[in-house]
Amino acid sequence: MTPDEIDALTFDVFGTVVDWRGGIIRDGTALGAKHGLAVDWGHFADAWRGLYQPLLGSVRDGRRPWVPLDQLHREGLLQVLAQFGIHGLDEAEIADFVRVWHRLDPWPDAVAALTRLKRRYVLATLSNGNVRLTVNMAKRAGLPWDAVLGAEVAHAYKPMPEAYLATARLLDVPPGRCLMVAAHYSDLVAACGQGFRTCYVWRRAEYGTGEKHDLPDDHGLDLVVEDFGELADRLGV
Repeated sequence: MTPDEIDALTFDVFGTVVDWRGGIIRDGTALGAKHGLAVDWGHFADAWRGLYQPLLGSVRDGRRPWVPLDQLHREGLLQVLAQFGIHGLDEAEIADFVRVWHRLDPWPDAVAALTRLKRRYVLATLSNGNVRLTVNMAKRAGLPWDAVLGAEVAHAYKPMPEAYLATARLLDVPPGRCLMVAAHYSDLVAACGQGFRTCYVWRRAEYGTGEKHDLPDDHGLDLVVEDFGELADRLGV
């Protein structure tokens, strides 16, 4: 793959562009201090994120109608609050904690490198995040998207094919001229299956100090980079 074979870069967001775990720990710690809660917020964040795919699966397999990710995050939060024995939060506090996903911090390299990439390429989200969530996050963090697309626009959660195909279609770019950028191998495999080019980003701190093991030695991806700065370098911008 050469840089001139690509017209658009499409990005997974949670974990790839922003630090979901650190954001939950940050807001959970503040909530815990307010209420005197003794909680391991890292474990809490992992438990909440652990419900992500099961809740998405209930929509993907047709057991329930389409709902935006904010609703699924709320359902997951209520389960994890009960799991950790956290009671007594009022509705405003629960609603605010759900919206932690709207105010996640970008990885340190993200904004500057995306700004470089934007000079040459169309940049779009291809995320399971709903539109308002992704817009709020971008405004807070200064993420320079050209378009906010993905699951809610397609009414299909990744890795359903339509999430990828609808994004390429709305950008008016053939899938083969879209580079899917993600920190999760399974996302890239699904995108590749729809004709996208692929770039894996090593977000080694996504799960705190735990090692990431989801990229096999024999992967067949177009690019593997340490961060977005290296991606911009590799694409010559």
